Amino acid sequence: MFRITGAPAKDLCDPHLRPTRRDVMRIGGAGLFGMSLGPMLQWQAEAAAAGHSGGPGWGKAKSIILVYLQGGPSHLDLWDPKENVPDNVRSAFKNISTQIPGVQFTEILPRLAKLNDRFTLIRAMSYSPNGLFNHTAAIYQMMTGYTTDKVSASGQLEPPSPKDFPNFGSNILKLLPYDEPMLPFVMLPRPLQESNVVGKGGTAGFLGKAYDPYTLYPEGDDMDLNKMQRIKIDDLKMRPDMFSVRLQRRARLRELIASRTPQLEKALEGENLNQYYSKALNLIVSGKAREAFDLSRESPELRDTYGRNTFGESCLLARRLVEAGTRVVEVIWPKVANSDNHSWDQHAGLTKRMKNQSGPMLDTGLSALLEDMDSRGLLDETLVVAVGEFGRSPQKGLSTSGNNNTADGRDHWPYCYTALIAGAGVKRGYVHGASDATGSAPLDDAVHPGELLASIYHSFGIDPETMVMNHLNQPRELVKAKAVTSLFA
Repeated sequence: MFRITGAPAKDLCDPHLRPTRRDVMRIGGAGLFGMSLGPMLQWQAEAAAAGHSGGPGWGKAKSIILVYLQGGPSHLDLWDPKENVPDNVRSAFKNISTQIPGVQFTEILPRLAKLNDRFTLIRAMSYSPNGLFNHTAAIYQMMTGYTTDKVSASGQLEPPSPKDFPNFGSNILKLLPYDEPMLPFVMLPRPLQESNVVGKGGTAGFLGKAYDPYTLYPEGDDMDLNKMQRIKIDDLKMRPDMFSVRLQRRARLRELIASRTPQLEKALEGENLNQYYSKALNLIVSGKAREAFDLSRESPELRDTYGRNTFGESCLLARRLVEAGTRVVEVIWPKVANSDNHSWDQHAGLTKRMKNQSGPMLDTGLSALLEDMDSRGLLDETLVVAVGEFGRSPQKGLSTSGNNNTADGRDHWPYCYTALIAGAGVKRGYVHGASDATGSAPLDDAVHPGELLASIYHSFGIDPETMVMNHLNQPRELVKAKAVTSLFA
């Protein structure tokens, strides 16, 4: 048995990445053919210099906007409607044609129907529930790629913990160096939540707080659709008497003190405090983040296109953040799961709520985001993903999760639902997979949430099986799944 000492991955051809299980297997197996570790690493470096490719879509993304449809929207009432089905399955909404012949949406999505030649629909997202019928556990799986040991029969979890698996955005920040004077990871306009479990799956977990997202949660409840107009970013602003010159003078003073205390510097050598301090200073002095958060810089006409509501303005802000250099933006649907009104958790009153509240908000905001980013060329290197933790039951009124459902309500359904993905080399005008006649199960090309995450990592040029060390210093894959490369052109 042998041990490889030294910093993890310091000798890999991509020095910022961790070794994968395949790397270890390759190294171990190479010995059988007379190739030692040194020549193996030299061979890897030469291969990297010649150009590495992980297949279609590999390394195309420089940023991502996740539009997280927390609550679980009904695929049957949005982008996978069915015909010739029983009344208790059929959507109350009419079917409409789209830009792709033979593909129909419901009348709830007229603007997206005119844009579906610019994105891919995954119509067979699917997983088998194991304590994952309710939101919290399913959200955690979608955001981290892992389930948790402590899941009650209802699917409720304990609050966020430093032992949690990291949100995928935190993993991306950890593995891809980021030097821009800009917030690298932003989550808005509210936390992931069901009942009293707030933020589960939305933190850096065992990676440490340094990789947590910057959270922009404006004051006001979920029904306050104007709260994005009251954004406060005080922690990104200098005090009125703190001019940038004075702030930089303080930085030089700190460096002077540090230079006179070599013992202290040596003791903190591995902490990279100067690097973190410099990044924070550059962020504040540059003003780049403050400018990105200022929606008033956009024309009234464009703001109207996105929609003057929390979701639309969050989508617009996401575009501005990516344009300014933010790598990961997660737009959480602005209504908590397990609630009423424009929540996607529609156990009752689905027709009215979707037609008058959630449906128009989604269609307006998401279509504006895709069209705006495409016209600016931002889709070339930005991945846009819209997905929830599950779909809704094909049969109305059926209880699948222990909830009460009316005849105009659908319960949780993880067996088959729909996701949207666009940009960064993703195919345009493509439908991946199909559901059966009632939208109950995949007919072909099912995609597990872990595979969707693996595809996101792949798009950033990160092997999904890259190892990171957990809180017990144990190696864990980013996600135990393969990328679905057929999503990419």
